[in-house]
Amino acid sequence: MTSAAVFLTVIAGLAGAVQVAVMGRFGGRVGIFEALTFATGVQLVLSLGLLLVVRLGFGGLGNAFRAPSWLWLGGLMGLTVVLSITFAQPRIGATATIGILIAGQLVMGAVIDRYGLFGVQRIAISLPRAAGIVLLGIGAALSLVR
Repeated sequence: MTSAAVFLTVIAGLAGAVQVAVMGRFGGRVGIFEALTFATGVQLVLSLGLLLVVRLGFGGLGNAFRAPSWLWLGGLMGLTVVLSITFAQPRIGATATIGILIAGQLVMGAVIDRYGLFGVQRIAISLPRAAGIVLLGIGAALSLVR
């Protein structure tokens, strides 16, 4: 299972880089909010299709409406990411957008792990983890230099 998780995460990383480039261009062509809305609609259609194929119906989708509303933050965070990359990529480039995005994700991930936020297992911030975050932050800052 670990290898499948790593594989899917690598695929997501590759897809995320493509998404940054494509959404920046799409936003420039049709408008930032129009691109965001259209891309979200495509995602909705594809995810519903996937759900119907995998679960042979709507599965436990109704349970989402009965879950604590704070769990819906995932949707808000996804919207924030796509809106941000659509706006940022044409202005600072794909490399800087991705570097800053990843640096921010690592910082927030370390905070979430450290304090066990959202019910995740607590994981201390070790010296190597802290060094990695700092180095990535420096790399993200350097990626702004053209």
